[in-house]
Amino acid sequence: MYMYPYVKALHIIFVVTWFAGLFYVVRLFVYNREALDKAEPEKSILQRQFAVMIRRLWLGITWPSCILTVIFGTWLIILIGFPMWLIIKLGFIAGLLAYHFSLHVIYKRQSRGDFGYASNQLRAWNEVATVFLFAIVMLAVVKSELGLLWGLLGLGLLTLVLVVSIRIYKSFRNKTT
Repeated sequence: MYMYPYVKALHIIFVVTWFAGLFYVVRLFVYNREALDKAEPEKSILQRQFAVMIRRLWLGITWPSCILTVIFGTWLIILIGFPMWLIIKLGFIAGLLAYHFSLHVIYKRQSRGDFGYASNQLRAWNEVATVFLFAIVMLAVVKSELGLLWGLLGLGLLTLVLVVSIRIYKSFRNKTT
């Protein structure tokens, strides 16, 4: 069991770098999409630069961090077993992995020059990672059934606050542009 703190520390480090990549790559998707609205040569210059930044972030940081998070997380499960809170947390992690794969689809599409989503849609999609982050961290820290009930209520409230914030930001942004 002496390995436990080291495995846990590495797991947390890669969770942090994975989430950093998830949060930032969607911002880059937004900026890359908004570059379409610029005049040449600015449009081409920005899109070339964003393509490089997105590729390096996605393939050099986000994907490796995801893989290492899963490896160290699996190792932790081997060390501690399957308490009830962990089973619920794994459900949220499955959702987070689905979200990660959805971003990979957007990455591939934008790499081909296919911008199927508006920048506002991408901004909203960026907040999904926030919901997963709150849910997963709260489950890992609180670890109780009562905490789960309050956590789910809090998650619903957080989602509502994010939706309202996105709408307020959109209306503010539309007024200033």
